[in-house]
Amino acid sequence: MNLRRTAAAAALAAALTATTQLGAAAGAATPAELPFASTSSVGIHNTYDPAAFGFLAQALDTGTSMIELDAWTDTVTKEWKVSHSNPLGNSNNCVNASSPAQLYTGGANKNLESCLDDVRVWLAAHPAAGPLTVKLELKGGFAANSGMGPAQLDALIAAHLGSAAFRPADLLAKPGGGSYPTLDDAARAGNWPGRSSLAGRAIVYVIPGTVEEGNPFDTLHTDVEYARHLRDLAAAGRIGDARVFPAVHGAAAGDPRTGYPETDIRPWFVVFDGDAAAYLNGVDTSWYGTRHYLLSMTDAQNVAPAISATDPTADQARARVVQLAGAHATLVSADWRHLPEVQSMVLPRG
Repeated sequence: MNLRRTAAAAALAAALTATTQLGAAAGAATPAELPFASTSSVGIHNTYDPAAFGFLAQALDTGTSMIELDAWTDTVTKEWKVSHSNPLGNSNNCVNASSPAQLYTGGANKNLESCLDDVRVWLAAHPAAGPLTVKLELKGGFAANSGMGPAQLDALIAAHLGSAAFRPADLLAKPGGGSYPTLDDAARAGNWPGRSSLAGRAIVYVIPGTVEEGNPFDTLHTDVEYARHLRDLAAAGRIGDARVFPAVHGAAAGDPRTGYPETDIRPWFVVFDGDAAAYLNGVDTSWYGTRHYLLSMTDAQNVAPAISATDPTADQARARVVQLAGAHATLVSADWRHLPEVQSMVLPRG
């Protein structure tokens, strides 16, 4: 027992020490006063899973800074299904709320539109919360040839998140007027708003899905398709229509955007998503921090020494968040569903 108490105390002391060092490095600014890309916060993997939360709003109540939704394009019904493994059915905790009172009642297993309605209603009822990042995994990718492509996703988000959505155009807009030509230019100029000004807002980013990435017949993945969409909207003077940030998926050394043969889509990626342990194994993550790119580190529990994927102690999880914040993570993702004191953590980054 004494050894276990000593280890727990040491983990907590390390976390508190690191937090103090991070605060000092940020010049005593509170996280709310910092630009969004200068902070690190916590998210929940597969937040829509009814086995994790009876209602999506209960996940939001933890104070989490990120939720994850898995979506499928049902080209027969033209419905964006939310499910882990069923492309033709909904299996989730979304209830299609139209008022705060409806967030915790009614039947679940609704579509993506309903999940976003729940998010919008919850944010409106908690105007000081956020910013909330919505990570969207398109399990099988877009189906633009069947009317379920990037433009249709933009329209869906516009209709169901409304003004709560922080758009790519919002990042491009210069405070004094005018706009940056690409997301890369805007991010590297440090144009992310402060967290406090993003209260009540949601930032949606999209990654290719596991089924899509494993499909040898799918030659146009979600990341490329949406980045092309941004490029083309900007060229047409319609970048304000976009509602999503595409993410480079998978940790890699150097600039992972060089893997895209089309050089003109590379500047439209400022969000990166990959395995936390891979990022900490030979990747210079300061590259993301100095350029003000968003870096989402997944499976945080697997960084050595590994801790529980679902139920670590609060001290273990807190220490891991501090560790990854120091490694320039913007978002730290795991299945720590029962630790609101950890889900609500916001630290200076780096």
